[in-house]
Amino acid sequence: MCCCCPSAISALFCLWVQSGCNKGSVAGALTFFPPEPALYEFERHDKSGRVLGHNEEAPLDEETNENAANDEDNSSVGEIRSPDRSGPFEAPATHGQTKEKIKSPFEQLADQAVERRKRSKMRIARDSRDKKAGVSYRLLLDPRLQVPPHEDGSIHALKIPSPGGVYVAAVLYSVPPSRRSERTRIIIYSHGNATDIGAMFPLQIVMAHSLDCDVLVYDYSGYGESGGVPEEASTYRDIDAVYEYICREVVNQRTEKIILYGQSVGSGPCCYLAAKVAKQKKALGGMILHSPFTSGMRVLTPSRLLACLDIYPNIDRIKKIRCPCMLIHGYLDQEVDISHGQDLHKAVPDEYKRDPWWVADRGHNDITDGPGKLAEYIRRLRGFLESLERL
Repeated sequence: MCCCCPSAISALFCLWVQSGCNKGSVAGALTFFPPEPALYEFERHDKSGRVLGHNEEAPLDEETNENAANDEDNSSVGEIRSPDRSGPFEAPATHGQTKEKIKSPFEQLADQAVERRKRSKMRIARDSRDKKAGVSYRLLLDPRLQVPPHEDGSIHALKIPSPGGVYVAAVLYSVPPSRRSERTRIIIYSHGNATDIGAMFPLQIVMAHSLDCDVLVYDYSGYGESGGVPEEASTYRDIDAVYEYICREVVNQRTEKIILYGQSVGSGPCCYLAAKVAKQKKALGGMILHSPFTSGMRVLTPSRLLACLDIYPNIDRIKKIRCPCMLIHGYLDQEVDISHGQDLHKAVPDEYKRDPWWVADRGHNDITDGPGKLAEYIRRLRGFLESLERL
């Protein structure tokens, strides 16, 4: 469904009215496409270490009930393994197909919104029970993913609390103590659309090992193991919660050790947080924007009929940042034209500009594809990090 055609515009208008004139609901229907099924899951363990089923509740005891309010987060450290039971990685079996009525664009968007909110309520309820019961988590990856060796690092599967009872799923890969120093930084990675923690994990490993940085990748609300519904406002709450967790638990409030990395739609939360931190007059280590856009709706349609639904005003926020910023964009990008990245680079305050990387033979999602390009990607990122040392 093209969002410029009359039927689509009519459907979006109906959804806008049905949602109480909430632009977030409409923009969310157009912008966010969580992978179904997810390419990972969090295996749940009760306090004794027993593996819990998907819908199984962990037992509560009096001590747990007393101390639940004091728990800071649910996490575990351990090896990654593939699931050894039926789970979300297996497609459901079909026993014949029945003809379904073809739904109108409005009906499709309305059904999607209802399904997302139903899933959100179930996930919030389960995460809240898990919190009280002291459930811990272990990352399980889709067995089809090819993951580089990572024996010397530690993997933390996290559920980070955010406002509204939503828990943000995240994976923190920490470099080993032998490779840590006073200069060790942490990258908060806000991934692109139609992907999740599982799909990003192989690159997360490469970045951590090659750059000697801790790397945290999180899923937006409504993606993977995160609760909530994918909307612009929820992504801001997600990255706020992740940032506060990192400040408190990882860098001991030394915010200059934090690097924001936003790919595609992830550029929105990153520009929001960078501008917010600058307004608070706090230091931030830097920001890297990979295939970003100037604003969300301009990517979807040139029609100004939907201007009132525009989201992620990156072009306005990037002018307010107060940290070094590097832009990466492919000339062959057919999803977000390279002019978006170039305009953002021009808008960065001069003292915070860093050399951009305009990639001649790559598009939106393939900049790191192939050993040669991956090596150049790491070299460029390392150069950016080294430029921070010279400040």
